[in-house]
Amino acid sequence: MAEQVDTARLKTRYRDEVVPELKERFGYDNVMEVPRLDKVVVNKGVGDAPENQKYLDDAVDELRKITGQHPSITYAKKSIASFEMRKGDPVGAKVTLRGMHMYEFFDRLVTLALPRQRDFQGVPDRSFDGRGNYPLGLPQQIIFPEIDVDRTDRIHGMDVAFVTTAETDEEGYELLKELGMPFQRRDEGEEEAAAAEEERQRAEREAALQAAKEEAELFEEQEEEPEEAEAPVEGEELPEGETEEAAEGDEEPAPAEA
Repeated sequence: MAEQVDTARLKTRYRDEVVPELKERFGYDNVMEVPRLDKVVVNKGVGDAPENQKYLDDAVDELRKITGQHPSITYAKKSIASFEMRKGDPVGAKVTLRGMHMYEFFDRLVTLALPRQRDFQGVPDRSFDGRGNYPLGLPQQIIFPEIDVDRTDRIHGMDVAFVTTAETDEEGYELLKELGMPFQRRDEGEEEAAAAEEERQRAEREAALQAAKEEAELFEEQEEEPEEAEAPVEGEELPEGETEEAAEGDEEPAPAEA
């Protein structure tokens, strides 16, 4: 019953608080344009599953306890000799959550599991895939209260993918943030300083490139051979001390008549 209350609370929060906030912030004309959480995929890889079936069984049991839904087995799509893996070998388990199970898992993750990590400062906000979806890696499965640490043989992590209907990362970020995802705080001053530093470095690179280009052009001009002196025009006075024969230079003297 408690899980249903939590789920209803999160769905009510999305409908009553998140939708109006996003609609005003991004200027949506229709409420159906507001992005929403579509599904949550929890994946746990077990690389040594082909060698020991117990590891795979433990992973399936842990995912079932964490998500409340029976997971499906994932298999290798191709053979990899270096990992001694053949096509079709079981390599892990995954669960796709939708509807009530999705909201219930999201609520327990952000309110119970994530804060149990040591020195937790929030999750990174730079991991979006460019289409509003957010992948999150969890280093330990024991952060979930459903897992008994004393009965756990090995500590393993898992990957959680939050798939949204948002078209941009900014929309996906705002959606998950309003739902309660504890992103690391964005410091506007640090972002402005980082942008200014990036612009300064770009300007320096462009200036260095322009200087190198000008130096190369100057070097090419110096390497060019000087043009040959033009023959003096008839009637034009020659420079002092220079004879007409010297001015002609390369012309050979006519042979004397016999």
